[in-house]
Amino acid sequence: MSVVRLENLEDPRLRVFSSYTDGELRDGHQMVGLALAVGMPAEALESGLFVAESRNVVERAMAAGLEPFALLVEECWEAQAAPLIERIAGAPIFLATRAQVKALTGFERTRGPLAAFMRPAPVPLGELLQGARRIAVLEGVTNYTNIGAIFRSAAALGVDAVLLGPTCHDPLYRRAARVSMGTVFQVPWGRLPALAGKGEGLELLKRLGFKTAALALVENSISIVDQRLKTAEKLALVLGNEEHGLNPATIATCDYVAKIPMAHGVDSLNVAAASALAFWETRTR
Repeated sequence: MSVVRLENLEDPRLRVFSSYTDGELRDGHQMVGLALAVGMPAEALESGLFVAESRNVVERAMAAGLEPFALLVEECWEAQAAPLIERIAGAPIFLATRAQVKALTGFERTRGPLAAFMRPAPVPLGELLQGARRIAVLEGVTNYTNIGAIFRSAAALGVDAVLLGPTCHDPLYRRAARVSMGTVFQVPWGRLPALAGKGEGLELLKRLGFKTAALALVENSISIVDQRLKTAEKLALVLGNEEHGLNPATIATCDYVAKIPMAHGVDSLNVAAASALAFWETRTR
C-alpha cells in the first residue's frame, strides 16, 4: 500500500495513536465508534487494538500473524521502516514530521515506527498449555518494564507460556512489548482468574499436572536449585508483585515455596531478574 504524507491530523484512522487510552483500546465496546468512523463493520474491532513501537517489535508482531490496522512513521525512521512498508497490505501508512507525531501522540520522541494492530482473541487455557512443561504465573506484576523483561527471559530460557493474574498489566502495552523486544508475540500467554481459591487458577494448573512453586521469602522455602523443581515433569513458577510479593493465600496453595540463595545480606531481587534466574535453574534439559 502506498505511503500517505500526513496532512490531516483529524483523520479518524489516527485516533488509535492519540485519542484512546490503553484501557480503551482493549475494550471492544469503545472501539465500535472507531470502526464505524473508518468504514468497518461494528464488530471488526471487538477484540480491541494495541500499539507497537519500533521496527523489531512491529516485525515480530507481523511474524506472529497479527493484522495491522495503521502504521505511523516519523520521517527520521522512513528508511528503517522501508522493509515493513513493503510487507503491509490493506492498512494505511502515514509518514509524519516530528512535530506531527508529537502533536498526535504526546511523545517527546519515538524509537521507531508506530503500528496499531488488531488485538488477538484470547486462546483457551487448555490449548495454550498443550505440551507445555515450564510456565510462569504472574500475580500483581504492575510495572510494564518488568512485564516486558519477564517475557524476554521466558522466550530466551525455554518457558512455554506465561499466565497472568487479573491485576497484572497488559503485555501488549507499548512499553512492555518494546522492552520484551517483541517476544510477547512469541511466547504464548493468557489470563487466569484469581490464583488462589477453590477451583481457581493454581488449582486448575494442578489438575493439568503442574507442580506449582511460589518464589517467596518464607521459613519453609527450598532452594531454586532443588532437584524436585529441576526434575518436575511440569512446573509452574509463580512470581508476585514488585513491592508486596505474592499473596499469602497464593503461597499456601502452591506445592513448593522456593527462594534464590543470596549473599551480602541481600534478601530479594527485582521480579524480572528473579524470573530469569528461576527460569534458567529449572529449565528442562
